[in-house]
Amino acid sequence: MTIKLLDLFEILAAEFPAARLVGNADVLIHDLAPLEGAGPQTLSFLSHPKYSQNLAASKAGCVVVGRQAEQLAVQRGTCIVVDDPYHYFARVTQIWKKLQQSGQASSIHATACIDPSSKIGADVSVGAFTCIGPNAVIADGVNVGAHCVIGENASVGAYSRLAARVTVGDGCSMGEGCVVHSGVVIGADGFGFAPHDGRWVKIEQLGGVRIGNDVEIGANTCVDRGALQDTVIEDGVKLDNLIQIGHNVRIGAHSALAGCVGVAGSANIGAHCTIGGGAVVLGHLTLADHVHISAASVVTRSILKAGNYTGLFPIDDNTAWEKNAATLKQLHALRDRLKQVEKQLVQTLSSKEEKS
Repeated sequence: MTIKLLDLFEILAAEFPAARLVGNADVLIHDLAPLEGAGPQTLSFLSHPKYSQNLAASKAGCVVVGRQAEQLAVQRGTCIVVDDPYHYFARVTQIWKKLQQSGQASSIHATACIDPSSKIGADVSVGAFTCIGPNAVIADGVNVGAHCVIGENASVGAYSRLAARVTVGDGCSMGEGCVVHSGVVIGADGFGFAPHDGRWVKIEQLGGVRIGNDVEIGANTCVDRGALQDTVIEDGVKLDNLIQIGHNVRIGAHSALAGCVGVAGSANIGAHCTIGGGAVVLGHLTLADHVHISAASVVTRSILKAGNYTGLFPIDDNTAWEKNAATLKQLHALRDRLKQVEKQLVQTLSSKEEKS
């Protein structure tokens, strides 16, 4: 695909009124790429000043830069100067994707199985061997990939995109503009069992999953349905690959969870939170808005104040780690001994003061 730089700039002009195009507006942009390896028909960007050394050497046809790099960028050649180059470039990628897909006609594959009671909107694409159940609702402009399953009474909002092999369970709903990658399962049963006489009795999971607008869910992530009430993923949430969201979890708007995070049942995560890769949030806990959890941490208590939190044991060579682990096991006994010593010390000092 090729587009004139000026045309691309004008598409985003209303959203970025302070942006300035400096240089040759007639450059033809053929691709988007990093500074290194960019060619004369490439649009690139500089998001952080520490990479400025790559800017001067880049052969990119145009570079999106911040105000602080404007002078260097103008000396190099054509550039777009904005307040937040990373945000601008992100929007460029979205425009690029949309332009690439604009020539793709909507279609329903002959092998798709669509229940006659379902409602299919305009300009919908349905891939091969996809199954859409009774009373399901697929809104306008939705793209459903091959081998997807949309359950009974489930709904997918306008202009959402489901990659191949996505399952949306019975009664689950998804908002507008969502992106769901391959292997995602929305609405599997939550992990609910009652112990009785040495065995486990299943608790039927009668809730659903409600997903807001502009949510993106990475490959092979699972969002379990609620036991009685719904599991809720609010607007703008971003979930990476291989994440487990337990039943009745609520994730606030615009929070982001990195790969392999596990959130146990009934946890309540606030808005604008971030959780690093491999971290775990235990069940029934609450995280306030703007809480940020470091990778590989285990959240064992509610966090009711915004901030950055870390809970992990630093990596070390195995011999040193074993020694430290052995010491940790003795901390409780050492604490008790220290308290006893402190008590004796206080008594000794008090006795000396009395004698003096």
